[in-house]
Amino acid sequence: MDRKAIICVDDESIILDSLYEQLEKNFGDDYIYEIAESAEEALEIIDDLEDDGIDIAIIVCDWLMPGMKGDKFLLQVDLKYPRVVKILLTGQADQNSVDTLAHLADQFKLVAKPWNKDELINVIKAELSKNE
Repeated sequence: MDRKAIICVDDESIILDSLYEQLEKNFGDDYIYEIAESAEEALEIIDDLEDDGIDIAIIVCDWLMPGMKGDKFLLQVDLKYPRVVKILLTGQADQNSVDTLAHLADQFKLVAKPWNKDELINVIKAELSKNE
């Protein structure tokens, strides 16, 4: 089986640490986990992974970040990688941004912050099983 990556994007390192820990605990060595503190950093990681032949399975992204907001980032990713599951993890996204993302992006899910770890893991598992 080819290795796939899950990328988490949030400007708060404590959130990234928590996501990384939850993913690793639930999925073990089945995936490569990458974290980015900005959309720009995440785009670089995506390009590097693609250059190495590693597919991105899921991106979990916050909405409110400095620079590029999560909805704009996920729409940009969707243009190049529509098959990647995009999860917006936020408690602050405006409804217009969420509606636009839901309408324009393929493979989109919304999970509210503070998130329930079981809910997030179940959403990820469900999406991963659809794409196997």
